[in-house]
Amino acid sequence: MSGSAAFFEAVKARRSVYTITSDSTISDDKIQEIVATAVKHAPSSFNTQSSRAVLLLGDEHKKLWDITLNVLKGIVPAEQFSATEQKIRSFAAGHGTVLFFEDQDNVKDLQTRFALYQDRFPVWSEHASAILQYIIWTALEAEGLGASLQHYNPLITAQVLDTWKLPASWVLVSQLVFGKPSAPAGEKTFEPVEGKRFLTFGKQ
Repeated sequence: MSGSAAFFEAVKARRSVYTITSDSTISDDKIQEIVATAVKHAPSSFNTQSSRAVLLLGDEHKKLWDITLNVLKGIVPAEQFSATEQKIRSFAAGHGTVLFFEDQDNVKDLQTRFALYQDRFPVWSEHASAILQYIIWTALEAEGLGASLQHYNPLITAQVLDTWKLPASWVLVSQLVFGKPSAPAGEKTFEPVEGKRFLTFGKQ
């Protein structure tokens, strides 16, 4: 199998998997290695390296979803809370969560040094975070884990920063919850690609 073929097999296999257990197909050391390697090598605009990740496992993982549930309990209408609680507890049932942040100190530094592009750096920072999220998500799935990307920020951001004593300059972007799949991902449909979502000019 060629290099790109192997890569695209992993790309195709990456799906949103919501039914997961607390088991893992790989060791926590391997999960830590995957996250650290992705953080090191993920590209970023002007090589700013503004993306940050926090890996939560065991009780620390459960603590995150307890925080989320308590925050939501204060804002979700009582008649809707049962469904919300069920959803959050399904995340807590997983093996771990990767928290993604963007360090605004890095972004502000670039805005100061390259004033011509200052309005673009926050956007490019989000691009860098998205790339990092995708790398880690795809790598975990390649190891047999299932994952889904959640966005309970900014509702939980302040408590997350306080609980794990993280820098105030870190802005929470998303939460990737993962575990061993106990059911396959749902069916995925695709819009036409050629002529609608992808165009080619000048092909020889």
